[in-house]
Amino acid sequence: MAISLRKARMIIRKTLEKGREMDLNPLSVVVLDAGGHVQAFEREDGASPGRFAIAHGKAFGAVMLGLGGTAQMARAEQQPYFTAAVNGVFAGQLVPVPGGVLIRDKKGEIVGAVGVTGDSSDNDAAAAKAGIEAGNLTAEI
Repeated sequence: MAISLRKARMIIRKTLEKGREMDLNPLSVVVLDAGGHVQAFEREDGASPGRFAIAHGKAFGAVMLGLGGTAQMARAEQQPYFTAAVNGVFAGQLVPVPGGVLIRDKKGEIVGAVGVTGDSSDNDAAAAKAGIEAGNLTAEI
């Protein structure tokens, strides 16, 4: 299964709705396909312009490593040299913290990732999880 533009937009809409419900700071949300390509992105009014790169880095790390941001952060803490080396391999594009959330289909296959930034990393991850699950997909934070 691929993430369609329609599904990506729905995930973003539901992620932003969850952010408003939680009274979060303005969010930026990107959805990547399983190959790490941008399918859709939105930045709320008031979010700083550099947020695309952060959201992308969170999602890119998740899809490229097959690990959600929470697991990436734990690995970075346990194996900082590995994380630094991998980030070098990917030209510094990884942001290994919560808010990068893998998207799995009903078969458990990775079909993409969502990156959210703007509030605390844990709040970013919670909003992403809500957006993904609204699309009847599984979120791996």
